[in-house]
Amino acid sequence: MRQVKVLRTGLICLALPAAGHAWALDVTVKGLSGPPAENVINILSELEPDSQATRERLDGVVRNRAEQALQAFGYYNAKLATHYPDTDNRQVVIDVEPGERAKITQVDVSLEGDAKQDEAFEQVMRSNPLKVGDPLLHSRYDGFKGKMSTLALERGYFNSRFRQQRIEVRPWENSARIFLDLDSGQRYRFGHVHFQGSQIEPRRLKNMIPFEPGDPYLAGDLATLNQNLGQTDWFAGVAVRPRVNEEATSTTPSPWWSESTGRDTTADPSSVLGGPGLSMARELTDSRPTVVPVDVELTPADRHQFEVGVGYATDVGPRTQFSWTMPWLNRYGHSLTNSLYLSGPEQRFSGEYRIPLETPLRDSYRVRYGLKNIDNEDTKSFESSVQVARHWEFSNGWIQDLYWQTTYEDFTQADQDAAVLLLYPGISWSRTRKRNPIFPSWGDKQELTLEWSDPSWGSDARFVRTTFNSQWVRMLGSENRFVGRIGGGAMATNTFDKIPPSLRFFAGGDQSIRGYSYESLSPENDDGELLGGQHMLTSSVEYQRHLTGNFWSATFVDTGNAFDEWWPDELKTGAGIGVRWISPVGPIRFDIAHPFDDEEDSWRLHFSIGPEF
Repeated sequence: MRQVKVLRTGLICLALPAAGHAWALDVTVKGLSGPPAENVINILSELEPDSQATRERLDGVVRNRAEQALQAFGYYNAKLATHYPDTDNRQVVIDVEPGERAKITQVDVSLEGDAKQDEAFEQVMRSNPLKVGDPLLHSRYDGFKGKMSTLALERGYFNSRFRQQRIEVRPWENSARIFLDLDSGQRYRFGHVHFQGSQIEPRRLKNMIPFEPGDPYLAGDLATLNQNLGQTDWFAGVAVRPRVNEEATSTTPSPWWSESTGRDTTADPSSVLGGPGLSMARELTDSRPTVVPVDVELTPADRHQFEVGVGYATDVGPRTQFSWTMPWLNRYGHSLTNSLYLSGPEQRFSGEYRIPLETPLRDSYRVRYGLKNIDNEDTKSFESSVQVARHWEFSNGWIQDLYWQTTYEDFTQADQDAAVLLLYPGISWSRTRKRNPIFPSWGDKQELTLEWSDPSWGSDARFVRTTFNSQWVRMLGSENRFVGRIGGGAMATNTFDKIPPSLRFFAGGDQSIRGYSYESLSPENDDGELLGGQHMLTSSVEYQRHLTGNFWSATFVDTGNAFDEWWPDELKTGAGIGVRWISPVGPIRFDIAHPFDDEEDSWRLHFSIGPEF
């Protein structure tokens, strides 16, 4: 009598249990190659040695497992011949006559319930990999079925169940029929979000919820909520947990429901309700509201956080930085950050007080302040400043700051010295995108700033100033990395002698034009002292090649200058080679650069730590 084999689960990695001890084998497969042969070898290689086992017992297990492994690829009529070269049964050679492969002759995949009108499920159904005429692959069936189950959980169909889930194989005609019928039931919807343990007022937190009560459930929205709360830095721990409405579950809960509630669902529901009674009960339960309240447990972050950093760069020599952060000062989520930076040419104290608005992650007021002392080359300056800014972060990744800055600077630049008070508004836009923050394989950074100062509102100097910067990183394959940069600035003023060094332009150094020392390029006075320029333009192209492990080589060309008249009379160019080590704290760069137009300084070493942007 011909037998139809009905399979309800995949067979790719099935292993038949063997009584008593198991055996480990060195397996050789002949007559078949590729994934089917590899599957036979992988399954049989799991056996462990047992010198007490008889060859007949071993052969039975080997044949059963080999047949299962081949059936996973549609070979249901394979003929096997086994041979054991050694007396200790540690090796087996299997000669396979695979026969004709079973092909799919019927695919019956259907969808019922709310998911029938769900675009995400429509896309999954359109991507069904099970096609009539294709060879039977159990992995393809299992993968598609698992995709449907996973999507149901992600989109809130917690009562979903497969009313049919089977493969019917007819070995005598090498055919297979596939039946998958998913009944999703009703889609759950979000209920209210309940916050516990928060030190921040609830209204601030609710503004970060990416959904409204009554919206269709989506697991991705819970992940977004978790991410939003974590990005505020207000909390040391965030746990977002959906709470399924127990009364709305169907009489045949899914395995997901069983795991979540700990209830026993192994009993056959037909023993309680059968036939029409079961269908009627399901209709009644599915008609109830299916609401998922969300519980959010929060652990406040430490009120005071301290960080110390030590580094070195050829531009400034040894450097250290100490920061003190208070991520939340009150129930409104205000925060304060102070930083002290020390190096040979520059000492700086700076801080920022942040006042979040209705959308805390995107909108805020920021008060920035600082003191800075510089003694470098021909520049001596002491600066104090206060800036009040309105800060926006847009959904497209761009950040906008509209600000008013007050700066008092007492400076000496070459043979010019003054003490000036500057009052000026400004606006800036920036965006940073990157993959892998430590050593980006792809990314770019854009910055643009506009500032305007005028004596009509009490400022000591008149100017219009703009700066721009564009950087990018791209990979070609996995071994070639390209880094590019172009930046500069321009200023229009008729009171240049009152423009402090912090607003003048200088070029040269690790992050500017390698081969030249830090900020050593600018217009000079008659004595050869640096004055700073009204304009600046720099660019760089760098090619990196993977060497081994975390080491990369680099070849680069930098060019540019700071100057008074646009376009510059000459551009300074440096080129060289370097090595990059991707350390746990970030890339460490070591470069040797040659300035082409400076005979007195034929080469210069550059060393720095940190990513390109």
